[in-house]
Amino acid sequence: MATSHSTAIPDPPEAQAGGSPPFGLAGLPPARLLYWSVRRELWENRWMYVVPLIVAAVFLCGFAIGLRLPPATHVTVSPPPFRSFQATPLDLASFAVMFTYLVVTVIYCLGALHGERSDRSILFWKSLPVSDAMTVIAKATIPLVVLPLITFAIIVVTQGIMSVAGSAASIGRGVGGAAQMPLLPMWAALLYHLLTVHALYYAPIYGWMLLVSAWARRAAFLWAALPVAAVLIVERLVFNTSAFAHVLLSRLGGGPAAIPFPPPANMPMEAPTLANLEGFLASPGLWIGLAVFAAFLAGAAWLRRRQGPI
Repeated sequence: MATSHSTAIPDPPEAQAGGSPPFGLAGLPPARLLYWSVRRELWENRWMYVVPLIVAAVFLCGFAIGLRLPPATHVTVSPPPFRSFQATPLDLASFAVMFTYLVVTVIYCLGALHGERSDRSILFWKSLPVSDAMTVIAKATIPLVVLPLITFAIIVVTQGIMSVAGSAASIGRGVGGAAQMPLLPMWAALLYHLLTVHALYYAPIYGWMLLVSAWARRAAFLWAALPVAAVLIVERLVFNTSAFAHVLLSRLGGGPAAIPFPPPANMPMEAPTLANLEGFLASPGLWIGLAVFAAFLAGAAWLRRRQGPI
């Protein structure tokens, strides 16, 4: 009597015992899991780098139109009240893209864990052998690493195009190459500023928004802003102090990591020095902020493990 052979693949012992299968995602090292989790965030949120690209493209279009216009006739006017705060087109381009980066970061952090619960995709993602802690760490990597580097790359390309186009337009008018600021020191200062202030020093703010995103059922922005406003108001009314406001403003200002604007009348940031870096790394505010950030991420991972779809 012929024996029939089944084509079904038997479950491995680990899977039969209720554990995760030893192949596929479960067999990847943590660094590889983090890499693919970050790539998943970029695939799902392409607007994070499309929006800054659109802002840079609009700025380049405006700059190109300005180059085609005839030079303005010089008119003597009284000096403006804030004469020491002047900006070149290169500075304005970098500030526009950096401001867009901050707006994109706030929107992403507040929707990172809230969005997957509202569209119920969390049911699918939880079926994968990726822990909640790994998922939260991957989402935190976006504002800490990915977005600063994307912002830096967009600003470098934008300023490079503007510099070349400005010099070409000046030569075409027969006035020689336009005087430009040294780009390499400015780009070094920009990268330092993005990685210290906008990434590491703002980390507890991002962690707070991720925690709120994991907890709130709706109106995540209000739930993130109202507790902060309540603390500010209660402290002022009850204790007649503003210590929390001072800490918050110091955090938003960048603390010792912020590079001051050099006097007297130009706006670009100074090139980073060893003293800047030493002061930043020796700052207690940096390490306290990172500890608070880690606590917020742990809370976000704990909430994600227990929260279901909205």
